[in-house]
Amino acid sequence: MTDTILGQINPGLWVIVAGLICALMPANALRKGLAVVAPVFAAIMIFLIYDRAGPIEGSQFNGVLAGQFYIGDVLLTTLRIDTLSVVWGYLFCLAGFINAIYALHEKSWITDSSALVYTGAAVAGVLSGDMLTLFLFWEFTAISSVFLVWQGGDRAYAAGIRYLVIQVLSGVLLLAGAVIYAGSKGGDFTFGYIGIDSPGAWLLLIGMGIKAGFPMLHMWMQDAYPKASITGTVILSAFTTKFAIYALARAFPGTDILIWIGCIMTMFPVFFAVIENDLRRVLAYSLNNQLGFMVAGIGIGTTMAMNGVVGQVFVHVIFKSLLFMSIGAVIHRTGTAKASELGGLFRSMPYTTVLCLIGAGSIAAFPLLAAFVTKAMILAAAIDEHLWVPFAMMLFASAGVMEHSGIKVPHFTFFAHDSGRRVKEAPWNMLVAMSLAAVLCIVLAWPWGGYDILYSLMPYVTDYKPYTWDHVVFQLQLLFAAIFAFTLLKRYKLYPAERRAEIVDVDVLYRKLGRNVAVWADAVWVRLSARMSSWRKLGMKRAGRRLYQAFSPAGALSQAAPSGLPAVLTAAVLVFVLIFAYVAGT
Repeated sequence: MTDTILGQINPGLWVIVAGLICALMPANALRKGLAVVAPVFAAIMIFLIYDRAGPIEGSQFNGVLAGQFYIGDVLLTTLRIDTLSVVWGYLFCLAGFINAIYALHEKSWITDSSALVYTGAAVAGVLSGDMLTLFLFWEFTAISSVFLVWQGGDRAYAAGIRYLVIQVLSGVLLLAGAVIYAGSKGGDFTFGYIGIDSPGAWLLLIGMGIKAGFPMLHMWMQDAYPKASITGTVILSAFTTKFAIYALARAFPGTDILIWIGCIMTMFPVFFAVIENDLRRVLAYSLNNQLGFMVAGIGIGTTMAMNGVVGQVFVHVIFKSLLFMSIGAVIHRTGTAKASELGGLFRSMPYTTVLCLIGAGSIAAFPLLAAFVTKAMILAAAIDEHLWVPFAMMLFASAGVMEHSGIKVPHFTFFAHDSGRRVKEAPWNMLVAMSLAAVLCIVLAWPWGGYDILYSLMPYVTDYKPYTWDHVVFQLQLLFAAIFAFTLLKRYKLYPAERRAEIVDVDVLYRKLGRNVAVWADAVWVRLSARMSSWRKLGMKRAGRRLYQAFSPAGALSQAAPSGLPAVLTAAVLVFVLIFAYVAGT
């Protein structure tokens, strides 16, 4: 198909165009239909183009290069579908399809249009073959997604501004790094393995790290995601960070520093999630935790680890979306996601309760559920490479995610104390979307051929067997130990109480300290401007007086200088200008 015009077009562009058309459609039904169909069409196009894939010269993957053209001396490859990128392409189309079903009850054309453009930009970005095209869609995801944050209401405006600034900064660093790196490689902007042996590579790593939520660069998630609209939060959780994980997997596999960055990412969210009251912020911290496993796996860089990363990304988008969708359904019916104000909802939202429990079990890696067949590959890769400290850190984080996402979220939402709320079950479209995600969580981990479907998508051939007695028993021991610890702490009232407060993280640096510095700088500038204005007026007055004394008809030059002096000065200035122009021209 690559020899046709359709085969040269990045499939993500079709979704972007659909999003732009959505903005012009007055009929809600037509917008919703287009939102559901567009990701499916893009997935079909990816399949048809990739169907005739072969070895790519200079690459370790099989695939297709298309949409190539020159701008000056720079070769752009706007479409590359290979063994690595095709997984993200299919995944983002699947996520876009499920999100469109989940949002069928909404009547906002801004949400419909922004979600489609955002989905298309993410698909087009992971299918880009050069760093300039990657940058274009990198920024496109930032600009389109901020409208989903702003749809959360008045309190989301400031968070959206902060989100946009961080995302644009990430793109600026990405572009600067790409230009510097390509300059050191003779102007080659091909997006492949980069490593960290040049200044440009470090800028690329930092730019990607911002979008991936590296430690100290992560708070834009906890700041913006909980303030976005109900459907906006679900959509945001699926694309931005996983787009960054793809870029890291493409550019920096086997980079040792990522092992330690990833391990820190898995651990620190555990402590914040335990004391956080807003359950969407708990899930945002949990998102950080899961991203840490992926980053650590990229740092390990072996075929086992990279397969684990790809598999973990795929199932993570599904079960994390399921958890955000279940909490979104609760907000839709109750108006709150505060753990201190919920509880007892299993009586009136039984289907949502069951679906949330499937998502919770999936993220905790219970046997027969999604993450059980993928996260273990990353841990096994760490053992194979004798990385005992990182293995221990990720093991602790695995128990932690069981506590805050596997237990805390469903416990305080649907069980715990009875809040007395008696509400309707979630709308039918929300239940359908959540059910699709829940079925995938089960099917992709099914021991009788189910996980083979997932493993067939991985970039490297694998014969890993997740269902061994030692793995199953060990995982159950870890999970039940976490359950026992939670129960013990709750029984003796040692578990942190849910408080109606917002936990401040590293965002204190820019939301409080930074604000104080800005106020101080503004005051200093006002004073300095006033003083400089008076100095400027005084200086101009003195200069004017001196010029008048020198060049006026009654001035010093007119009285003492010969009549030809002005002509000599004019000629000198002209000679200077001609010399300067000549030098500049050569």
